[in-house]
Amino acid sequence: MLIIGEKLSIIAKRVREAMMKRDKGPIQEIAKAQFAKGAGMIDANIGPAEGVEDLMEWMVTTIQEVVPAPVCLDTTNYEALEKGLKVHNNEWGRPLINSTSNDPERFPILELTAKYNCDVIALTVGKGGLPADAEERAAIAAELMGRAAEYGIPMEHIYLDPLVLQAATTQDQALKVVQTIKMFQDLNDPPMKTVVGLSNISNGCPKHIRHILNEHFLTLLMYEGLSAAIADPAEIITTVKTVDILMNKTLYAHSYLEM
Repeated sequence: MLIIGEKLSIIAKRVREAMMKRDKGPIQEIAKAQFAKGAGMIDANIGPAEGVEDLMEWMVTTIQEVVPAPVCLDTTNYEALEKGLKVHNNEWGRPLINSTSNDPERFPILELTAKYNCDVIALTVGKGGLPADAEERAAIAAELMGRAAEYGIPMEHIYLDPLVLQAATTQDQALKVVQTIKMFQDLNDPPMKTVVGLSNISNGCPKHIRHILNEHFLTLLMYEGLSAAIADPAEIITTVKTVDILMNKTLYAHSYLEM
């Protein structure tokens, strides 16, 4: 499973200050630490980036100076996305845009995806609000897949995101997300790739239980076929390796956690 390191987010004070000062030190330190812990891609969350459209270009370059991995470009700013895509080193893999959706305002993201031959996260929500259940999420996903095909985007370039909500306030949605991941497998042959923002499940919870919720929820999702997670690799790497062993995806060895 692909781990997309989540720690470079403008929400974090240290990261935000480094972004605003264009201080490479903290950004590269965090990127290298995530890569060392098992992240195969690094998320660069710069928020709306209004008035600082060059920030994504700087982030992509700064990350890839020290980490030989692709970047997930996480912003709603079209201009910032394009600036980042132009400098991305594709030798280490296709960049990933986070995200498009069934909201018409997000359709231009598909144009960028096609233009730069990159991957895109398709969030299964629309203008009307949050989906109620797995069936509604799957219906939105099918519409997004059809729209992506109109832009000439291969299905293997799409990661479907069922939208993880807080267990503390919308507990019933957790199981519906798990059911959605299973349902997404039947929308295409070969099965569609899937991704979640894992830590959303524990937002609003006390710090000492957040990792417990994250890890156990991830186990359920992986069993149903989850392809990728935006998460803290240091927190979940042992879960990923253990589930892979139990699902017979990797060969057991006493030292499997060290491999």
